[in-house]
Amino acid sequence: MKSTVETLSPTRVRLEIEVPFAELEPSLKKAYREIGSQVVIPGFRRGKVPTAVIDQRVGRGAVLNEAVQEVIPTQILAAVREHEVKTLGRPEVEITEFADGQPLKFTAEVDVRPEITLPDLSAIEVTVDALVVSEDDVDEQLKGLRDRFATLKTVERPALVGDFVQIDLVATVDGEEVPGGSANNISHEVGSGQLVPGLDDVLAGMSAGDSTTFTTQLVGGDFEGRDAEVSVSVKSVKDKQLPPVDDEFAQLASEFDTLDELKDDLRTRLSRVKRMEQLYSARDLALKAVIDATEVPAPEGVVKDEVESRKESMNDQLQRIGASFEDYLSTEGKTEEEMDAELNEAAVEGVKVQLVLDTLADAEDIQVSDDEFGHEIVHRAQRAGVGPQQYYDQLVQAGVAGAVFGDVRRGKALGLVLERVKIVDSEGTALSLDDLRGPADDHEGHDHGDHEGHNH
Repeated sequence: MKSTVETLSPTRVRLEIEVPFAELEPSLKKAYREIGSQVVIPGFRRGKVPTAVIDQRVGRGAVLNEAVQEVIPTQILAAVREHEVKTLGRPEVEITEFADGQPLKFTAEVDVRPEITLPDLSAIEVTVDALVVSEDDVDEQLKGLRDRFATLKTVERPALVGDFVQIDLVATVDGEEVPGGSANNISHEVGSGQLVPGLDDVLAGMSAGDSTTFTTQLVGGDFEGRDAEVSVSVKSVKDKQLPPVDDEFAQLASEFDTLDELKDDLRTRLSRVKRMEQLYSARDLALKAVIDATEVPAPEGVVKDEVESRKESMNDQLQRIGASFEDYLSTEGKTEEEMDAELNEAAVEGVKVQLVLDTLADAEDIQVSDDEFGHEIVHRAQRAGVGPQQYYDQLVQAGVAGAVFGDVRRGKALGLVLERVKIVDSEGTALSLDDLRGPADDHEGHDHGDHEGHNH
């Protein structure tokens, strides 16, 4: 095999490869064996069909093509190793010359990792918001807890914003009932905006036994965009009664005996959430600062593949909830071109981050241990709801186990970035990575509700 490499741009090369016909012989024999095991020809046992018969029945060209398709990937890999090319993404192959008995000549254009000069990380400074937990923050958490333990009491008065009403709804367009537009005994909080537009405006002031109609524009279904007449009947009005905030409430809503203890615990939990927000903010700001200080060209082919991958993932998620990409665009008020531009921008940023972290990992000779890789496999398997071995086998079968390994390595490189850049909060206090991670026991403790909210 002979090969040359031509640099097309800082992020793309063209390999020209020539393979003597003699080097195709092993693949050619394999192709004959595989085709011979698949075809059924009277008078011959499966797998024992002579090559001349296969040439006659199947065609020599089909056998040659199968042999070539097997040879090309291995020859590209050999050329990449010979020229020490750091490839990214999938190569685009074009066979330029081939005939039976003659050398195979082809080209392979492929994106490559550009040469990147990293900045001095210790010279980079990023500023995150100071960690402040106010009494208003604590009160907001208490309000969420009170809502969870609220009771509803039927009242004989017109409904007010914040009340819960039990209602029947019927929607019609030109006198024809809208499919799926009727519902009975719905519990709805007045003012929440959870149902059709305009409903809350008419509910405020209605009492049990009252009925009315109003006009609204439908946002889905066969009548999307049409005006519908909606009839609403109120069956009951209920007042939401919140428990008083005292020691008794603390005992009801948590394992604590006093309100002060509950508030202290909420402060601790809020501090943990805000510290995590600081960490995520520092991560994003540090990566942006490193990229801004570095000339990082984004390989077009890799970006294109990333955009397609993100779009496919988005479509899969939409299909799971019974929506289409067109529905999503309509909801977001964007054109497909605008969405493509956003996806492309995000893909470019993501590819640049990967390139910078890979370069840093190489420069620092960052290694990934078997334990570290295994821990990531276990973590991902748990999220996917399958066993670790099954998950790993799926990765190997799909040929993406190396990608997961690369993610772990980049994660370690990112940790190195956060260790070396200077991180300060808005009050001028210097923060270390350990400060942002917080004490280990911060991640333990009792849970008394879903009021924390995490920003991943």
